[in-house]
Amino acid sequence: RMAAIGELSRGSGPLIVSDEIYHGLSYEGRDRTILEFTDRAFVLNGFSKAYAMTGWRLGWVIAPRDHIRALQTLYGNFFISTNEFVQWAGVAALREAGDDSRRFRAIFDERRRAMLAGLRSLGFGVGAEPTGAFYVLANARHLSADSVSLAREILESSHVAVTPGAAFGANAEGYLRFSYASSLERIHAGLDRLRRFLGESRRSTAHR
Repeated sequence: RMAAIGELSRGSGPLIVSDEIYHGLSYEGRDRTILEFTDRAFVLNGFSKAYAMTGWRLGWVIAPRDHIRALQTLYGNFFISTNEFVQWAGVAALREAGDDSRRFRAIFDERRRAMLAGLRSLGFGVGAEPTGAFYVLANARHLSADSVSLAREILESSHVAVTPGAAFGANAEGYLRFSYASSLERIHAGLDRLRRFLGESRRSTAHR
């Protein structure tokens, strides 16, 4: 897919903006970047995901050389300089956090496998397993075609927060997005609550 997108930018084609914030969190194969396929791209990245630095608000952009000056002008007029200690934290992450980053990835992979196994055991369909980041989009149409109402019901009944598929467009309606960014213990606890919710829902349906 990246190769096809890169091909679009050839010659007088459009410039590409590639959000690669999850680069470094791939579980199968190596991480890829659009820059392998074109140099006519703006690559957006940061420290919040792969380096677990959520809240530090530190990132970077890689841009075609002939657009750097315009970006510098934009930055100078619209953004406030990042605090110095935050910048040094980013330097430390790049220099010293390689082993930690690989350890984080292994931990997330364990959580991913636990979430996938748990969701499937509960009857949710997962057609495409996530190979990066920390989210699973699962088919819940056997429960409801209204993902917003279903997500609200799960939250109110079980205190488990999921994202309705409708938030990602019409094609994802009837799906729910689950996050495995939390601890393995909390993932198992959430799955247990979902299991009780589904059991109660079935009993309620049977008595109607």
